[in-house]
Amino acid sequence: MSGGDIAGLIAAGVFAVLVGLLAVPLLKLGRVFDEASTAIRVLGTSVTPLLEEATTTISETNKQLARVDTITKGVAEVTGNVSSIIALTAATVGGPLIKLAGFSAAVKVALSGLKPKPRAK
Repeated sequence: MSGGDIAGLIAAGVFAVLVGLLAVPLLKLGRVFDEASTAIRVLGTSVTPLLEEATTTISETNKQLARVDTITKGVAEVTGNVSSIIALTAATVGGPLIKLAGFSAAVKVALSGLKPKPRAK
């Protein structure tokens, strides 16, 4: 064997050791990818029911909001009607009450004029 052959064998041995040393991290990286794919698979199966439940909850919430909107419109309408009734009542009762108060004041003045004045002693 010549010096070149021995150098070639040494280079081949060093290369084999390097390949062996690089194989360990590559195997560990392969396990990491396997675990990641398993985690993604499990996550996919557990997220699907959560998304379906969230969709159902949002749909029910939208239905309830539509009902609340209807109730709010009804309350606004009733409030407007009550305001109209109060204005009508004030106009209907307020005018005669003012006239009655004026009449009462006039009667009071007239009756106070009929009272005899106290005599001076």
